[in-house]
Amino acid sequence: MQTKTLGKDKAAFTVSAQGLGCMGMSQSYGEADQAEAEATLLRAVDLGITLFDTADAYGRGHNEDLVGRVLAPHRDKVALATKFAFVVGADGKPGICCTPEHVKEACDASLTRLGTDHIDLYYMHRLDPNVPIEETVGAMAELVTEGKIRYLGLSEVSANTIRKAQSVHPITAIQSEYSLWTREVEDAVLPTCRELGIGFVPFSPLGRGFLTGKLAKDDVGKGDMRKGLPRFQGENFDLNLALVHALEEIASDKSVNAGQVALAWVMAKGGDIVPIPGTKRRTYLEENIGAADVDLTAEDLARIEELFARGAIAGDRYPEAIMSTVDKS
Repeated sequence: MQTKTLGKDKAAFTVSAQGLGCMGMSQSYGEADQAEAEATLLRAVDLGITLFDTADAYGRGHNEDLVGRVLAPHRDKVALATKFAFVVGADGKPGICCTPEHVKEACDASLTRLGTDHIDLYYMHRLDPNVPIEETVGAMAELVTEGKIRYLGLSEVSANTIRKAQSVHPITAIQSEYSLWTREVEDAVLPTCRELGIGFVPFSPLGRGFLTGKLAKDDVGKGDMRKGLPRFQGENFDLNLALVHALEEIASDKSVNAGQVALAWVMAKGGDIVPIPGTKRRTYLEENIGAADVDLTAEDLARIEELFARGAIAGDRYPEAIMSTVDKS
């Protein structure tokens, strides 16, 4: 496994060129097989993955417990990335809280669940519209001084927020959704990251599994968050699947599968990009790692990008209730 460096100077953090998103082992994509999830984490270590991504919101702490416990024997050679921001109010409704007090309380709770004395990369999961980003990042910077975290990250934020945050403390990575069918970050977020020397960590680089071509409508059932996403519904599913079938033709010419081409495309977008495809199965983990060996020519890239032109994607990324949590300031 090759390595890449996120951030620069004092914020530079070298990790494997591909990380592992662990959310699905605890929530969102139907029932998880605990034994298989544990085996997948250990197989990732064997294959050279060093960046493991979780959050305090995944399974309401279950995911951090799982990742911390399974990777404890390998703590000296893995990097743990986790996040804070999502909370459940007294009324039982979800919300976002990024006050300095919550930042520190959430960090301590994550350290306990992860079973470690430091978090390698600590992300603000979403921007709190009621708290200036400077205050949130200021509290995160204090945690760096205390030795509880090493590097700072932000998730799903705008270019404007990135600039404000960087003025307080060097940011190592921005995490946002980025794939062939979600490319909005190319407009301002990615250019801003490159201007400031900040790494970029795409989540859902396989379009939540859709771009693999292995997902059928019947696969999206109870307990699967994709059931509520517009791109997976009705006619949108069929229209988007036609694009994936065309991608499969390109993949066939290279003797690989569509998912590997989709992931290779993301990895080819820059040396400052470290995708974290999520999976809870060893088979898909190994396929994802194989994407690093897919050679895409300039002609291949142009053909793929023409196929997945933004206007060609049917359906919005999220329903409005979820989209409203994404910073567009």
